[in-house]
Amino acid sequence: MRGAGGLLLAGLLGLMAGLWTWTRPGAEMPPRAGQAVTVHVLNNGFNTDLAVPRAALEAGGGPLADASRSVGLGDWVLIGWGDATFFVDTSPMEGRIPDGLRAFFRPGNPSVVMLDPETGDPARRFPAERRRTLTLSPQAFEGLRGRVEASLALSDGRPRLSMAREGAGARFFASHEHFWIGYLCNAWTARVLNAAGFDIRPLRAVTAGEVVATVDRAAAQA
Repeated sequence: MRGAGGLLLAGLLGLMAGLWTWTRPGAEMPPRAGQAVTVHVLNNGFNTDLAVPRAALEAGGGPLADASRSVGLGDWVLIGWGDATFFVDTSPMEGRIPDGLRAFFRPGNPSVVMLDPETGDPARRFPAERRRTLTLSPQAFEGLRGRVEASLALSDGRPRLSMAREGAGARFFASHEHFWIGYLCNAWTARVLNAAGFDIRPLRAVTAGEVVATVDRAAAQA
């Protein structure tokens, strides 16, 4: 029995190690053609956002373009995803701990896609160590854009506004995906990058650092 138990434990540890290091290949892309699109991956410490040129985001039309046109002025749009309550709350963190625990440990939490207009190039606001700049082919960008759009919950083909900050601030649109500890904001960003052709390690993509490492590995391989 002791030998069988040891084999079972070893098997479980091996399975866990394999899942931890498992890599999901990025979506296959045709040879690069056409004008490249610059996208920034922004590391906020806890979570990651994507900074996308507004013109490229809206050029494809559809629900995501409609959502982008509804936000304030700016040549760039920051895109993020998270829990429909915790993500949009800007009150002091010490008063939000119970809600954070709810968001982490209760499965099936509603979520939102954030679109936040930026008047200047985000590369100037985020230092190099907290930013990675991507040069995507049109095909890769369409993969990224399509994955973001696929997160939106639509009503009659249009995005549903969940919450808007005052003035020209961020707008949050309902998403059909669910937030919990098994699927966090950085995991969502990793999957968006995966749709743009980046290899990702899904189970490790719980931290902003792993999302940045995803980009760095691709750059090293290139």
